Amino acid sequence: MSKVRWGIVSTANIGVAKVIPAMQKGVHGEIVAIASRDQAKAQAAASKLGIAKAYGSYEALLADPDIDAIYNPLPNHLHVPVTIQALEAGKHVLCEKPIALDANEAQQLVDAAKRFPKLKLMEAFMYRHHPQWQRAKAIVASGGIGQLRTINSIFSYYLTDPNNVRNQADIGGGGLMDIGCYNISLSRFIFGSEPTTVCGLMEYDPALKTDRLASGMLQFAGGTATFTCSTQLAPYQRVHILGTEGRIEIEIPFNAPPDRPCKMWHTVAGKTDEIVFPVCDQYTIQGDLFSLAIINDTPVPTPMSDAVANMRVIDAIVASHATHAWVSLS
Repeated sequence: MSKVRWGIVSTANIGVAKVIPAMQKGVHGEIVAIASRDQAKAQAAASKLGIAKAYGSYEALLADPDIDAIYNPLPNHLHVPVTIQALEAGKHVLCEKPIALDANEAQQLVDAAKRFPKLKLMEAFMYRHHPQWQRAKAIVASGGIGQLRTINSIFSYYLTDPNNVRNQADIGGGGLMDIGCYNISLSRFIFGSEPTTVCGLMEYDPALKTDRLASGMLQFAGGTATFTCSTQLAPYQRVHILGTEGRIEIEIPFNAPPDRPCKMWHTVAGKTDEIVFPVCDQYTIQGDLFSLAIINDTPVPTPMSDAVANMRVIDAIVASHATHAWVSLS
């Protein structure tokens, strides 16, 4: 196999606007088909993006023998069932975050995937593959900020459209699932371990029934992480990583722009270095890394155990808010 042949299940905006154009710039894969439950929508997306095949059902796409891998950007409640269908059809799967509605469902996916040991499966946390995060991880690991002690992050946007899937509680909408999962993921990624206990506080929109403001505290063996995410605040994102001797600040940690350089600041011994990263697209990098894992039959960059662990923390934040108590994960 020289290139992985990709099929896209859904004409979701994230795929059409961001992920598909980015993956089309990759060198190890090609987008050969797209599906929607509406044939006209599938055809329109295919025509716009230069994709050869358009299917009017997900099942028809999954049955195509010329497709090797699937990208699943469907609403959260369809991540696990459609991903299992894809595995059963013999396709590798890159599935959008969060991987499931809760940790139990995520584990069900892992258990189902054990029946297909030759197929690759990964949660699509694209931010981890961007050079700025790889650099931040390396700085911390090498002692570049001394001993890591705490991480603070914020991620917000303003969206009140009830028709948007992010605002539909019954299909896995809400701020914690949509963007708070990043705050949790990055904390675990940088600490390189799992939190022992967590505390969460959430505010729900009275009409939408989704969480519109959520804050959390994560206790790790070596320190803490705090975060706030919101679907009804001014758009903003920033990450601060602090140690005993220095700190790291990442300007655009999650939606890193694909058309201009990104930057971060590393301060140690009273001196601040601005680190600028050349233009790149984290979705392109993610697609190529997953494709290479298929081509070379090597492990995917992020194992499914990480996806389940992230869901466990999300569940614990929700449980903490409901019980007004710290929740143990150990």
